[in-house]
Amino acid sequence: MLGFLTMAQLYLLLLLEVPRGSCGHGLALVGWLQLGWFDLAWVIFHVHLLCLSCLLHVTSRRKALQPASKGKHFCKAHAKVLRRVVLGLLGVAYLCYFIAACYLNFQRALALVVITAVVVFFICWEIFKKHCGAKVLLLLRPVGKCFQKCWPWLKWLLWVALLAGLIVWLALDTGRNPEQLISLGGFCFLVLFLFACSKHHGVVSWRAVFWGLGLEFLFGLFVLRTTPGTQAFQWLGDQVQYFLSYTTAGSSFVFGNTLIEEVFAFQTLPIIVFFSCVMSILYYLGVMQWLILKISWLLQVSMGTTPTETLSVAGNIFVGQTEAPLLIRPYLADMTLSEIHAVMTGGFSTIAGSVMGAYISFGIDAASLIAASVMAAPCALAMAKLVYPEVEESKFKGKAKRNILEAASNGAATSVGLVANIAANLIAFLAVLEFINAALRWFGEMVDIEGLTFQVICSYVLMPVAFLMGADWADSPVVAELLGIKIFLNEFVAYQQLAAYKKNRLMGLEEWDGNRKQWISVRAESITTFALCGFANLSSIGITLGGLASMVPQRKGDLASVVLRALLTGICVSMLNACLAGLLHVPTQVGDCAVFFTNTNFNSTSYTMYTCCKQLFARWV
Repeated sequence: MLGFLTMAQLYLLLLLEVPRGSCGHGLALVGWLQLGWFDLAWVIFHVHLLCLSCLLHVTSRRKALQPASKGKHFCKAHAKVLRRVVLGLLGVAYLCYFIAACYLNFQRALALVVITAVVVFFICWEIFKKHCGAKVLLLLRPVGKCFQKCWPWLKWLLWVALLAGLIVWLALDTGRNPEQLISLGGFCFLVLFLFACSKHHGVVSWRAVFWGLGLEFLFGLFVLRTTPGTQAFQWLGDQVQYFLSYTTAGSSFVFGNTLIEEVFAFQTLPIIVFFSCVMSILYYLGVMQWLILKISWLLQVSMGTTPTETLSVAGNIFVGQTEAPLLIRPYLADMTLSEIHAVMTGGFSTIAGSVMGAYISFGIDAASLIAASVMAAPCALAMAKLVYPEVEESKFKGKAKRNILEAASNGAATSVGLVANIAANLIAFLAVLEFINAALRWFGEMVDIEGLTFQVICSYVLMPVAFLMGADWADSPVVAELLGIKIFLNEFVAYQQLAAYKKNRLMGLEEWDGNRKQWISVRAESITTFALCGFANLSSIGITLGGLASMVPQRKGDLASVVLRALLTGICVSMLNACLAGLLHVPTQVGDCAVFFTNTNFNSTSYTMYTCCKQLFARWV
C-alpha cells in the first residue's frame, strides 16, 4: 500500500512541475488520494497516461524549436558575411535602378546622380580613412612638421594676401553698385559695437572671430553670387517646398479641404508636425548626427572652439534652441560661462527646421532661409567669442566624440506641444500688440497725433539700423517695423507680415497707398528675410532659461547672468547676416518689356507688369 501511495505521490509531484498549459487536469487529482484501493489504482493508471502525454508534448515542442535555434545560431556565427551579402545585393539592385534611370532620361535623373555621387564620395572617404588613414598621416608627418615651422610667418603672409584680395574685390564690386557700401559700413559698425560690449576686451580670440566671419562671407558668396551655389540652393528650396506639400495629404484628411485652405492654423501648423516627424526619423537613422558632426568638425578645426559649444551651435542649424543643448547635455554642468554664452547665442541666432517649414509655407524664399540659418552658425560662434571671450580653462579641448550625441527630437508627439505653444503665442502676442496699439492711439490722440502705433515707433527708432543693413531709405521704415516686431514680439508674426508685403508686390499693387507703403523692393525683402531669421526676441529668454535650467538646475544663476548678453549677440548676428545679404545682393533684371507686353494677356497684374509700365511711362513723361 505504501508503495502505491509513494508512486502516486511521485507522479502527482511530476504533474505539478509540468506547465499548466500542457497538463491542466493534473491538479484536480490531488484530492483523489483518499479513495479506495481499486480507485487508487485507476488513478495511478490515468496518471501514467497523463505523464506520458505531457512528456510527448514537451519533446515535440523541443524538436519544433530546434530549426529556429539552429537558424539563429547560424545567423550569429555568420553575421558579417550575411551583412555583406545583403548590402551587396542591395547595391547591385540600386546600381541597376540607377543605370536604368540615367538611360531613360538623364536630365530627369540629374538630382539622383548628384545625391548618389555625394553618398558614394563619403562612403569611399570613410573606407579610405579606416584602412589607409593612419598610413597617409604617417607619410605626411614630415610635411606637417615643416609646415608648423613655417606657419608663424606664413600665417601673416596669408592674412595679408586675403585682406588685399578682399579690398580689391570690394572696390571692383561696389563700383558697379555703390549702395552695397552702406551694407559694408553697417557690417563693420555692428562688429565694432559688439566689441565695445565685450566682457573682456584684452583676451578676445581673434582667430575665432576672423575665421567665423570669413566662413560666413565665403558661404554667402557661394550661395548669393556663384551660379552653382545659387542654382543648388534654389533647387534645394524648391525640393523643400515640394516636400512640405505632402502635409496636405494628412491635414486635408483630418480637417478637410475647406479648413486647410481658409484657416491659418490648419494650413500652416500641420507643417510643423510633419517636419518634426521627419527630423525624428532622420535622428533615428543617424543622418542628422552625422551631418551635425561634420559641420561642427569644420567649425572647430578652423575657429579653435571647443567641441561642446561647437556641436551645440552646429545643431542649431537644424533643431531649436532647447533641443540643440540636448546634444551636449552630459557636459553642461562643467562648461565655462563663455561656452554657455556661445550655446545660448547659437540658439538665439538661428531658427529650427520645423518652423522654417512654416515660414516657407507663408511664401518666404526657401533658399534665403536655408542660407541664413547655415551662415548664422559660424557668425554666432565668432560673435559669441567676441562678446564673451574665454578666460577660464575649458575641460573639453579634445576631439568631439560620437557618444556625446543624444536624440534631440521625439517626433510628431513632441511637435504637438510645439504647435500648441506657437498657436498660443500667436494669439497672445497679436492680442497684446493690438492692445498696445489701441493704448498708443489713445495717448497720441490726446496731443493730436494720429495713427500712433508700436510699428510706427519701431519704424522711427530702428530706421537707422535698417538703413545701415542696406535697405533703401524709402523701405527703411517698413524694414524697421518688421525688425521691431521680431525683437519685441516674435519672428513668426514678423515673417507673416513680410509675406503679406511680398504677396502685394507679386500681385503688382501700387507701391504707395496714400502715405502707406504696400510693398518693399526685392533687395529689402532679401535683407529682411536674413534679419528676421533667428529666435532672438524677448519671449525666447524664458524659453532658453527654462530649457537649460531643467537640464542643469544647479547653474540657474550662471545661466541668468549671461542670457541678456547672448540675446543682444543673437540679434546682432541676424543683422550681420542681413548686411552680408545686402552686400552680396545682385539686382534682378526685369527683362525685355517689349517681349513681355507682346506675350501677356493683361487679365491680371504682376510685379513685372508694374515695373514695365513704370519704365514705359518714365520714358514719356
